[in-house]
Amino acid sequence: MLAKGKHNDLTDVAGVKVGHVTLYEKLNEQDTICTGVTAILPHSGNLFLKKTPAASYIINGFGKTCGLVQMNELGVLESPIMLTNTFSVAPVLQGTLAYMLKENKEIGDTTSSLNIVVGECNDSYLNAMRLQAVTPEHAEMAIANARGEAFSQGAVGAGKGMVCFGHKGGIGSASRQIPRQDGKYYTIACLVLSNFGKAEQARFANLTKKKIEMETADGSIMMIVATDAPVYDRQLQRIAKRCVVGLSRTGSIIANGSGDIAIAFSNANLQPHYTDSSIGQMAFIRDDSEEMEMIFQAIAEVAEEAIFNALRYAETTNGRKGRTVKKAPI
Repeated sequence: MLAKGKHNDLTDVAGVKVGHVTLYEKLNEQDTICTGVTAILPHSGNLFLKKTPAASYIINGFGKTCGLVQMNELGVLESPIMLTNTFSVAPVLQGTLAYMLKENKEIGDTTSSLNIVVGECNDSYLNAMRLQAVTPEHAEMAIANARGEAFSQGAVGAGKGMVCFGHKGGIGSASRQIPRQDGKYYTIACLVLSNFGKAEQARFANLTKKKIEMETADGSIMMIVATDAPVYDRQLQRIAKRCVVGLSRTGSIIANGSGDIAIAFSNANLQPHYTDSSIGQMAFIRDDSEEMEMIFQAIAEVAEEAIFNALRYAETTNGRKGRTVKKAPI
């Protein structure tokens, strides 16, 4: 196993910030709001003016994401990555758009439009998702709450209502350090929104293997990978693919109705929106280098451990229709 970063989470990649808004309210015997929003900011500067190399990999496409088509076409990310529940993609998109328009007066006026990335999982087992409690303001609040330091994991933010392997899932994260030839380190990290799997499929040693009767859908997982290693979009897609290794180690069978999606970005080679040159240049790690092999190892490790940490930190949660999802015994 490679060495972990300082916080063992996504913010170990310098400049990356994570913020949550958590919504939890029992309305009546039938309805409980149990959901939220999580915002991931790739670097500390202006995200539109300094775009981040990025790519995604669709492991199983039973998901309702926004913004991946253009991101994969152009190879850059120009907004926060936002996570929420399935029915809240639209208001989160709207709130993120409002934030970005405030930050950049030229968008839609003197320069191009904007591509916003939003991912989701279905939290309707615990959350009264039909009530659509998430508003555009919650997205703006999650962005405002983002900090480049250790952040809460488990049943928080977008993870408040999620279920994983029949136990309480949600937000989890982990990081690894990659030794460089100059004696320093690259960092690679993963944040997951974990909402998949049946109890009997879990491969964590001390998780209950017996079947838990729970009328949930096949579930989903969003996996967000960040690194400060100098890699570009084609390489980032190769890195995102390796999330499958960590996911499968946990016991996932990548079910028919599961939206399993990985997004990877590097903030090492930011691309300016404005430039006078028609030629772009960047330095990048060679595909056949030892560092790239270690990055592939690292992504398998952090994807697996991030899922474990989502279970580890999540607490027993009561939701709609009197349902309770218990903390995993780990």
